[in-house]
Amino acid sequence: MAPESNKRKRPNILVTGTPGTGKTTTSSALAETTQLCHINIGDLVQEKSLHDGWDDDLQCHVINEDLVCDELEDMMEEGGNIVDYHGCDFFPERWFDLVVVLQTDNTVLYDRLSKRGYEGAKLSNNIECEIFQVLLEEAKESYPEDIVIALKSDNIEDITRNVSTITDWIRSWPQTS
Repeated sequence: MAPESNKRKRPNILVTGTPGTGKTTTSSALAETTQLCHINIGDLVQEKSLHDGWDDDLQCHVINEDLVCDELEDMMEEGGNIVDYHGCDFFPERWFDLVVVLQTDNTVLYDRLSKRGYEGAKLSNNIECEIFQVLLEEAKESYPEDIVIALKSDNIEDITRNVSTITDWIRSWPQTS
């Protein structure tokens, strides 16, 4: 458990994984079920201009990690957040009580990303990321291993089961007064 968690009344959860693994779908359903606040980092970066410009090769904003962390600090101290982002190594370790890494079969992931319009380097980089479990390793290197879990996310049944698993974890999360 994160050292600062005893100061929070509700846990903070990071949902991470390669793009296309179901982070936003899972996080949205989880927020609806648990009444925790869903923070989609990609949306936050765009809405608040927390970036250093646009990367033409990868067709995405280059996020400014310091600005993102500054923006989130107070909310994370309060607790009760589900943070949804494909990276995890720049967030402070103290912020999270549970880190969920969603993983998807490469064939399923390829189809999902192709439907989003991913192609070329952007498509191959993300598929390679999933094949080599880059985000799982990043999570294990960045957070205590006992708070990191990997969950399969190939279909709606997996997502439903994952939401149920995480909801059960939230219900059993210790509350101190």
